Amino acid sequence: MKKHRNIHIRILVILSVLSFFAIVAIPGMTAGSQIPMIGLQTSPRTVPGADGFIQRWLILEPISAGVDTQNAVQQAVKTEYFPNQFTVVPKDGDKVTVNGSELTWHAVDTNEYNVSLYYFAPAVGKSAGNALFWVVVVVNCPEEIKDARLAIGSNSASVWWVNGKEVIGIYGDRCTVIDDGVSKRLTLKKGPNVIRGAITNRSGAADFCARILDKDGKPLKNYTVSLSETGK
Repeated sequence: MKKHRNIHIRILVILSVLSFFAIVAIPGMTAGSQIPMIGLQTSPRTVPGADGFIQRWLILEPISAGVDTQNAVQQAVKTEYFPNQFTVVPKDGDKVTVNGSELTWHAVDTNEYNVSLYYFAPAVGKSAGNALFWVVVVVNCPEEIKDARLAIGSNSASVWWVNGKEVIGIYGDRCTVIDDGVSKRLTLKKGPNVIRGAITNRSGAADFCARILDKDGKPLKNYTVSLSETGK
């Protein structure tokens, strides 16, 4: 019995090690939930998920800045780490230099409602602990949409902008909850609209989700998602 138990333990250890290296060494893996698929866009544009969640993002490799209180987060996100921080719509593979280190923007698709930064970070050779993640996406509206709201959730704190205007922030050491933070009513213009977020994490799990709600609080889905303002 003891021999069989030891064999079973060895198998579990081996499987755990293989799983770890699969996550870290194979950025495009899709097995399992909440694991991002990096750089696997099959078309320039996509559409929101079934429940309206945005599943395509550009994510910058994490900056060292693990904070979660409102004052600390606001100070962290207002610090200029790289040029055009609040206006740039980067391309997949673009690089910036932060505190002497070169960081890369990655295009990410996910098959979940949320994006796991906990898996994203090691997949690009970084740590998700004591980290600040910048994320950007473009939503392309066929017509002007009034009284829309950006609804987000994150683990831990996050701050969000739409077309350069700060619209919502949630703070503290929290778990991701769908629509945990909902912006005031805003107008999405016809054509491209840029959504930008900054998510912070001290330790442990890190992820986020975002969708757009209409004037009645229902998920909007009549738009496309792209990684550039031209939709290409």
